[in-house]
Amino acid sequence: MLEMEAESEATTPTWMAFADLMTGLLGAFVLLLMGVMVAQLDLATTLEAEVHKRQIEEQKRQSLEQALAIPLASGRITLNNGRIGISGKLLFELNSDQLQPEGRQLLRSLVGPLQSYLASREEILMVSGFTDDRSIGSRNKKFEDNWELSAQRALTVTRTLIEEGMPPAMLFAAAFGQQQPLLPNTSEPARAQNRRVEIAPVPKVKNDSPGAGKP
Repeated sequence: MLEMEAESEATTPTWMAFADLMTGLLGAFVLLLMGVMVAQLDLATTLEAEVHKRQIEEQKRQSLEQALAIPLASGRITLNNGRIGISGKLLFELNSDQLQPEGRQLLRSLVGPLQSYLASREEILMVSGFTDDRSIGSRNKKFEDNWELSAQRALTVTRTLIEEGMPPAMLFAAAFGQQQPLLPNTSEPARAQNRRVEIAPVPKVKNDSPGAGKP
């Protein structure tokens, strides 16, 4: 009898240790499962947000494409990733910031479609000037370098759009000089494509602070 009681006492801690081990393993499995579920939920949320973002961008592209259908069909402008491209030679003579009559006519035709596009959006237009990589040098002493030339061209287009009816608060000018070429500057045709002006819708900067706009 004493031997049976001793054997029972000896085996009890073993079963208790085994039960504790199984409980610990079960708890670890539950934690692991919860971690996997949370990770999957985060991934699904991220994918859903990315899909929604892409849908918005596609709707934006289609809307802009519809608004600019006529000038796009004429081949006078291009539309790439929401950026409206205008060849520099259509707007200006080489190394000049003086707008040509054909260029003004084109910009005039863009004002209506662009206003319609912006009417229901929290966006404004960034007008950007670009040049090729050739130094101005003595070709035009009016400009110190390509940065200044691209800046003046962007300003000329911006002011012309305003003169033709675009509200001043709906656009601003930017200069990129020879940076961000469309093609490597290895040939004259490539350089001609790099000499351009782009008009791109960008989000408005929101400032919700109480003192915004106050001196």
